[in-house]
Amino acid sequence: MNNQWFSKVAVWLVIALVLFTVFKQFDRSASQTGMIGYSDFLEEVRSKRIKSVQLQESAGGTEIRAKTSDDKELRTTATYLDRGLIGDLIANNVKFDVKPREEPSFLLSMLASWGPILLLIGVWIYFMRQMQGGGKGGAFSFGKSKARMLDEANNTTTFADVAGCDEAKEEVKELVDFLKDPQKFQKLGGRIPRGVLLVGPPGTGKTLLAKAIAGEAKVPFFSISGSDFVEMFVGVGAARVRDMFEQAKKSSPCIIFVDEIDAVGRHRGAGLGGGNDEREQTLNQMLVEMDGFETNLGVIVMAATNRPDILDPALLRPGRFDRQVYVTLPDVRGREQILNVHMRKVPVGQDIRADILARGTPGFSGADLANLVNEAALFAARRNGRVVEMGDFEKAKDKIMMGPERKSMAMAEDERRNTAYHESGHALVARLVPKADPVHKVTVIPRGRALGVTMQLPEGDRYSTDKVRMLSTISILFGGRIAEEVFIGEMTTGASNDFERATHIARDMVTRYGMTDALGTMVYADNEGEVFLGRSVTKTTNMSEQTMQSVDREIRKILDEQYAIARKLIEDNKDKMHAMANALLEYETIDTEQIDDIMNDKPPRPPKDWNPSMSKTVPPTPPAAPGTAAATA
Repeated sequence: MNNQWFSKVAVWLVIALVLFTVFKQFDRSASQTGMIGYSDFLEEVRSKRIKSVQLQESAGGTEIRAKTSDDKELRTTATYLDRGLIGDLIANNVKFDVKPREEPSFLLSMLASWGPILLLIGVWIYFMRQMQGGGKGGAFSFGKSKARMLDEANNTTTFADVAGCDEAKEEVKELVDFLKDPQKFQKLGGRIPRGVLLVGPPGTGKTLLAKAIAGEAKVPFFSISGSDFVEMFVGVGAARVRDMFEQAKKSSPCIIFVDEIDAVGRHRGAGLGGGNDEREQTLNQMLVEMDGFETNLGVIVMAATNRPDILDPALLRPGRFDRQVYVTLPDVRGREQILNVHMRKVPVGQDIRADILARGTPGFSGADLANLVNEAALFAARRNGRVVEMGDFEKAKDKIMMGPERKSMAMAEDERRNTAYHESGHALVARLVPKADPVHKVTVIPRGRALGVTMQLPEGDRYSTDKVRMLSTISILFGGRIAEEVFIGEMTTGASNDFERATHIARDMVTRYGMTDALGTMVYADNEGEVFLGRSVTKTTNMSEQTMQSVDREIRKILDEQYAIARKLIEDNKDKMHAMANALLEYETIDTEQIDDIMNDKPPRPPKDWNPSMSKTVPPTPPAAPGTAAATA
């Protein structure tokens, strides 16, 4: 507080000095206006052009201010009071007045004399206090911990605010019980865990879970990022670790939470940086503080990371991080709970079904679901709605999963037709191949970086996949290019990502999953890359040239077989392809119900919010003549 008061006073002193200097400069400049020489002034007096004069003694002599007969003001100075001047003024009938010398005030004299010196002394004292750690960012305050303390009075987060990770909550509830009543465990010989490592994908709620533990236990919570330890100066990270644990000991029992601990906890001795860099010193100090000669009773260290594979083994051993709690992506029930938590903050309509939204968002993390609720609220605000309705959530889900609509993007009619047949090819093959995920929606409205999107939604959560499903996925990816060849008679670049994904799936089937009879159950593409140099830089395959040729043959065999299957399905259902493409050209977006109508040889029903004035129907392109596609290929 004193340091802040002193800094404010120093700032105001600097401002005052600058203003004083500026005003003096302006006063000096103003005093120069109307200045004439003394001899010229005497000539003016003798010529009877001076009406009145004011004489005032000053430190430099006599200051003379005169007013001419035409009311102009003249100024001049004399080094002394000329006695003859008085006679000249009387002789020429000039009114004059003599004022005594004005003495400057004591405060002004002190400010002018001692102000600059006092200001320099004050600035010097201020910077010295800053360098000694009196202020933030001082030269000697680098070793201070940047951990932010959240006491029990300010932490209102509890387990009720955490949803979708019931197993992880059960594992960490024991920590809460220990912090509340340590005697219950100590009388049986148990000891409090030294550390808990929260592992999971981004956005699954690791930080929120740690904060809820502190809120439930009613203990202080120190939060810091792993990157806050390391600075440009050597030894700063280790000093901050020591200072952080010293602060925690004073507030024990408490929790220290290190977010993204992989910033300082990476494997030692790896990479090109040597084995004695600043990051490793920080890690060594953290290892000692967590389990060294000195015991930190009552201090629990929690850390979060999504890269546990690169952490140093000494950090993961029992006695340091005794437990690893896996916070995984939520399942259907967990997603429903998370949606209910976030929906408390927004007014929702009566038609909201959290269970339906949960089934339609597979693979979403807690952060993704929070973003879904926020986007739905924004859509409701755009239409000036009072509550968030189910339609707003559907629009928000489509925006997140398929990208934002780009309706302003002007596409030529032939490109729209090509896109319609391309997406129809994906959708048709997806409806006919075995074990394919149901087609949820097909659109030719450009979204994100794609000109059209075919979205499939699984019926439930899936944790593994089989060979038939992977082969069907390859056939679906080939459906777009085959439709272009059969119905448009040309090839476009729109299938480049489809080919890339299909090749990647086929390569994994051959080299990683052992799904071919010719090469058997052997892994042919071990990735032993250094994480510091980049996996793509040091990737090794451990295969001979002959084996690599065999792998390429098997990959080509899988791709050719699925390409032939997809082509036959499309050629056998040309009428359905035309109907689906025409529906896309007219409605721009079709859903499961319309696709069912088309597959059952019925005219597709219009969308619920369809307006006939929006129709962009384009006459369908007749099928290409036989052999056209082959000639193009």
